Amino acid sequence: MIGMESLLLLVVAIVAIFFIGSFARILREYERAVIFRLGRSTKAILNPGGQGNGPGLVLLVPLIDKLVKVSLQTVALDVAPQDVITRDNVSLKVSAVIYFRVVDPERAVIAVQDYLYATSQIAQTTLRSVLGQVELDDLLSARDKINQQLQRIIDEHTEPWGIKVATVEVKQIDLPQDMQRAMAKQAEAERERRAKVINADGEFQAAAKLSEAAEVLTRHPIAVQLRYLQTMREIASERSTTTFFPLPLDLFGPLLQAFNKGGDGPKA
Repeated sequence: MIGMESLLLLVVAIVAIFFIGSFARILREYERAVIFRLGRSTKAILNPGGQGNGPGLVLLVPLIDKLVKVSLQTVALDVAPQDVITRDNVSLKVSAVIYFRVVDPERAVIAVQDYLYATSQIAQTTLRSVLGQVELDDLLSARDKINQQLQRIIDEHTEPWGIKVATVEVKQIDLPQDMQRAMAKQAEAERERRAKVINADGEFQAAAKLSEAAEVLTRHPIAVQLRYLQTMREIASERSTTTFFPLPLDLFGPLLQAFNKGGDGPKA
């Protein structure tokens, strides 16, 4: 008789545990619960902490309440590569990544059937729409501006669902092979143009400096001799078999004058 009573108590305890487990839920710190009572959303059920939808222990009415868990963590969602035709008629594939999180669990469950799928679809359509209005050069150079525009538009569409879009990043742009070759040629031509401009600018500056130096030497003839001596010193410092004998031009002045006078004398 005692064995039957013990077995009966054990069965009652097991049933009580399953019964309590059917209306008690424990939610993690990043989880919230949307509770439906007889099909209607309610936040009236309070847990011991005084919060209606978590985290912690949430008590439900058996057979009446239904609980749906919602995570508040930030979700990184990959947007599949999309075929895009830019404003300047360039066909390419663009993929992106979107970061968002649930800020209103009740709207995320009630306002949309599957907020993950819905957010992915709106991100794909917005990506094709926005990139189809920009040119390829803007897509490559002004990506931050395009990311901000995508974030703003997608966030406006998901706000009624209780979804907050934090960031949208264009992840990869796949260009056709012929377009890649054309861009490589354009970049090479641009580099050559810059090299020629820099070289011409250097020649211009050098010519200007030489012109200024010529003016200085014209005003100061002794500077020519000093420059001559400096040049000879630089040549002599090198290992060379050539020997220089500097002779002042003033020594040849009287000889040149006498020669000129002799040439201008009376002829027989």
